[in-house]
Amino acid sequence: MPNSRTKQPTIKDIAQMCGVSAQTVSRVINNRHDVSPETRQAVEAAIAQVGYRPSALARSLVHQRSGTLGVIIAGLRYLGVALTLNGIAEACENAGYALLIKELARLDVPTNIVPIIESLMAHQVEGVVFAAPEFNENVRMAQSQLPANCPPVVFLKCHPNPNYDIINLDNHGGARKAVEYFLSVGRRHVGLITGPLGWLEARQRKQGWEDTLKSFGIDVGAHTWVSGDWSSQSGASAFAELLGKYPLMDAVFISNDQMALGALHIAGKRGIQIPDDIAVIGFDNLEESAYYTPSLSTVNHPLRDLGTLAVQNLLKRIEGGATRQPGTAITLQTELVLRDSTPRLEK
Repeated sequence: MPNSRTKQPTIKDIAQMCGVSAQTVSRVINNRHDVSPETRQAVEAAIAQVGYRPSALARSLVHQRSGTLGVIIAGLRYLGVALTLNGIAEACENAGYALLIKELARLDVPTNIVPIIESLMAHQVEGVVFAAPEFNENVRMAQSQLPANCPPVVFLKCHPNPNYDIINLDNHGGARKAVEYFLSVGRRHVGLITGPLGWLEARQRKQGWEDTLKSFGIDVGAHTWVSGDWSSQSGASAFAELLGKYPLMDAVFISNDQMALGALHIAGKRGIQIPDDIAVIGFDNLEESAYYTPSLSTVNHPLRDLGTLAVQNLLKRIEGGATRQPGTAITLQTELVLRDSTPRLEK
């Protein structure tokens, strides 16, 4: 005779058997469409195997939650933005959440986000990741427009705000590491190719370059830097311009790897030896940067991890319910990756 006090299987037990989240099991139970046929079949088989029967209470609780997160994004043509979205999407998938994406029409023009937020709320999203890069005042304006009944929002790569969770990358510190390395190998004339200065991260990298040089007693003048627009083509033209403006330059920090590719192209065409004549460090550590000619030294920053952490923090906020907690600020660190475009330190 079976023991009537034997522990009944739970949704978590089914999830563990199938290697999926409890939310995914809940979706199968409630005949949601956002589950793959293979996953549905595996979950249904596990339910049948253990004889799981969801209670009416469990069903009602599930129906109160949409299992959907929203993301507001802009600038998807830029690789860094796309990589962050990949991290967000992967983290949602792992947590068993659907993702509803709203893309701003323009990054460089302030947008009324109230209709966007209202659309997301109409789809009953449980939380929102604001992943549009900070460009001038766009993030501050967005924060001022959020309705009082807005679900939790996590902001990425923007100025701190004590009312919201903010997750940043240490752009200033990454630039500092690059410049300090140049100085450690004896390079004193360090130029800069910056990204468009409307972007907060471009300004932070430029500031890191400038502050580090000044801390070593090296003057920074208008002739030592130029701007690009993140593209390889702009990197090529910016490097050519900088060669004319700063003939003493023996090293250059370039604010992303794509612009660095353009700079290396011009160096090759003009017979400039990298790193003997000019040492080069980029920023992003794109997978392709290891295969540039020469391979590119660069600053690695965890763009996918940024998206993953945003989702994890958002889910914590959601699980916390209505309790209002102060916003948190998290800064992810960078790492200098040395390759053939820089000389190595003498041992």
